[in-house]
Amino acid sequence: MSVSPPFHRALPVALALAALGLTGCSLRHYATSRLGDALAESGAGTFASDDDPELIKAAAPFSLKLMEALLNDDPANDKLLLAASSGFTEYDYAFVEPDADALEPTDFAGAQAIRGRARRLYLRARDYGLRGLEVRHPGFRAALAAHPAGAVANTVPADVPLLYWTAAAWGAAISVGKDTPSLLAEIPQMEALIDRALALDESWGDGAIHDFLITYEMSRQGVTGDPAERSRQHFERALALAGGKQAGPYVLFAEAVCIEKQDAAQFAQLLNRALAVNPEASPEYRLANVLMQRRARWLLSKKDDLFLNPAKPAAPERVIGSP
Repeated sequence: MSVSPPFHRALPVALALAALGLTGCSLRHYATSRLGDALAESGAGTFASDDDPELIKAAAPFSLKLMEALLNDDPANDKLLLAASSGFTEYDYAFVEPDADALEPTDFAGAQAIRGRARRLYLRARDYGLRGLEVRHPGFRAALAAHPAGAVANTVPADVPLLYWTAAAWGAAISVGKDTPSLLAEIPQMEALIDRALALDESWGDGAIHDFLITYEMSRQGVTGDPAERSRQHFERALALAGGKQAGPYVLFAEAVCIEKQDAAQFAQLLNRALAVNPEASPEYRLANVLMQRRARWLLSKKDDLFLNPAKPAAPERVIGSP
């Protein structure tokens, strides 16, 4: 997981926009468009390579709100819509949902309130992604609601980032809003997006699509076969594409599959492999690895609560994901 585009590059142009104030719509729109492109194209390098999650947690909202302000003036900037979709999704996943998990043991109502906020932020991210797809494929949103498979058939490899982030936000909103029937009814639309992304470019993002599916296959309905085996296949592919640089696949499989299967030994094994990943070895994934290792430690601390028999040894043939 990466984090939203760095805000430091936007600040000088943001100040220039303030100075433009009343100088004319065309000049303002030009400056806004240039800043939007800069935000969207600058990548996540500055945030993603940081080793201080709390600093990024404090800084990210400025970047996100700046994107929204720019979209008011340049609503059809698909690059900026992609940046907003990915940025809100990543911020929510990294910094909002974990607060609910941490609070739940002592304040269930408070945790639920945070999850309500998380759902709203994920839906905001989803809507930015859908807007981006609509810009590229007019009529897309209505077509997706009416016939999901047909709507995504015309998307191309260049659409994969929008397909992925829209699906990721949508899937996360459904996950934290399981008691919302209207969201559950939208599952076929979300599935169409992520399955199309997989078909177009399964290696995108060093295995990000497979990371998503490690978790999702455990709850996917209407398909044949063992969901844990489908998750395992995505896990193995994610590891291969990440080349050992990311802790995420280990954590995702441990949380999604090992808990469901009550395999405490493999759960601990995989989380310890996640902790063995060196964040300094791959600066482009430093923040993601720091955050996923934080999650791994938290999960290990909850092991006795998550497993009926946490000391039970794993059968040798079930050991997976060997380096």
